Amino acid sequence: MRSLCFNAVHHNITSTPAFHAGSPPLINANLYSLLRDHFPGEGEQPCLMIPGGRVIHYGDIDQASARIAHALVDAGCQPGDRVAAQIEKSWHGLALYLACLRSGAVFLPLNTGYRKGELSWFFSDARPRIIVCAPSAAREMSALRPEAVILTLEDDEGSLLEAASEQPESFETVFSKPGDLAAILYTSGTTGRSKGAMLSHRNLASNALTLVSLWGFTRHDVLLHALPIYHVHGLFVACHCALLSGSRILWLAKFDASEVLHLLPRATVMMGVPTFYTRLLAEREFSADHCQNVRVFISGSAPLLPDTFAAFADRTGHLILERYGMTETGMNTSNPLDGPRRCGSVGPALPGVDLRVVREDGSRCEPGVVGAIEVHGPNVFRGYWDMQERNEQEFTPDGYFRTGDLGEMLEDGYLRIVGRAKDVIITGGLNVYPREIETRIDAMPGVLESAVIGIPDPDFGEAVVAVVVAKQGYCVDPREVIAALREDIAGFKVPKLVHLVSELPRNAMGKVQKSALREQYACVAAGPA
Repeated sequence: MRSLCFNAVHHNITSTPAFHAGSPPLINANLYSLLRDHFPGEGEQPCLMIPGGRVIHYGDIDQASARIAHALVDAGCQPGDRVAAQIEKSWHGLALYLACLRSGAVFLPLNTGYRKGELSWFFSDARPRIIVCAPSAAREMSALRPEAVILTLEDDEGSLLEAASEQPESFETVFSKPGDLAAILYTSGTTGRSKGAMLSHRNLASNALTLVSLWGFTRHDVLLHALPIYHVHGLFVACHCALLSGSRILWLAKFDASEVLHLLPRATVMMGVPTFYTRLLAEREFSADHCQNVRVFISGSAPLLPDTFAAFADRTGHLILERYGMTETGMNTSNPLDGPRRCGSVGPALPGVDLRVVREDGSRCEPGVVGAIEVHGPNVFRGYWDMQERNEQEFTPDGYFRTGDLGEMLEDGYLRIVGRAKDVIITGGLNVYPREIETRIDAMPGVLESAVIGIPDPDFGEAVVAVVVAKQGYCVDPREVIAALREDIAGFKVPKLVHLVSELPRNAMGKVQKSALREQYACVAAGPA
């Protein structure tokens, strides 16, 4: 196994002369080539350990991905073709992703919750050559995209796995340039049509190398993996860190608190969304004893509530490491493995990533001033698929990606996320940042979490509205919430209404769907605050 201490230049993922036009790359920049170079040499070390199932060794992953790569090529897939996959989480799903890398195809993972209308858009936009799906969905997929080859990821006659079983167990990885596409991931599409973020081999490799080093991954680690693999968090961040370090993965089909509680003593690292941690805390028997072998808990994909951070620290002695990333960039910042982990902060920018907070005129904000977050680095995507005009708007003249997020840089270089630019409420000509109000409401007795939105208002343009979830067994009075806020913040920021709900709507990665809340409460009249 090659040491991880080599310079990233050797794998062509930094801006070196090898990237200049007309200069051929020094070596194959295909991400699988990088990953394969770091598999344990003997191939017999476990890679995926499936509770109640089999152990998949690194040699198994290599051979399975080779066979699937051959099957894709036989089905007509050529380098640059898109391979869409709407499949349940399985180890063969991971092998399919690696096979796409090896064959030069562009992997297009799709949320298993997407339905006909959404799939129709993805297929018409990305135009996949091959679609991999469950047998029960094959007919619908064929109707949606008649031009595509439809394959199922099952061990049945006529399936991709059946075709792969007759193929050789070795495959020569396609030679890729750093900027060649490795994957297209569609954004959640909370406003308008979902956009396909184009991620290159260089984007994914640079981020993986940085995170393995920053988070201290080694061959001795055991990663508890309960995330889906159609998203950056589960497919790229988690899997790449493990594969690139040759470590082991406890491979769970989904998150189940009682199962995780049972398996956690075998793990050294856990990655999850905030919901994972709140559900663990809801288990009465969950204690520091379950975490005695864990060296780090990592959270992302949605903001971690201060109460969750504090409660987890009190229960286990672990400070959850929060980081900040997005579909278009992978990870941008991270609280340190060794160093202060700040509650409410996502840490400083990753090595090699330049992040700035700017005003509307593009000038940098001073520490403590809220502005738009822009990012530049090898992790930043190539742009949105087939959206040239949109891409020109999304990048600044000097090449920074406009994330659409708002934040403030603290004096020590740590970043605090305030919210999405589209979530800013403009009431009476004044800007209201929801996160500022949510933080205060979440700290109130009896409150589990909250979401602050703007709804149409004839006088102010938008009215501030809070949607609040109470802790189990607690009663929260909306009038008391409003009264407490009046004592603490300017009147124009105080919600006109407070709605109590049992839970907030979330997407598959745990992010609150504020668009759904805005639609739900748009017609609810707001009286005077």
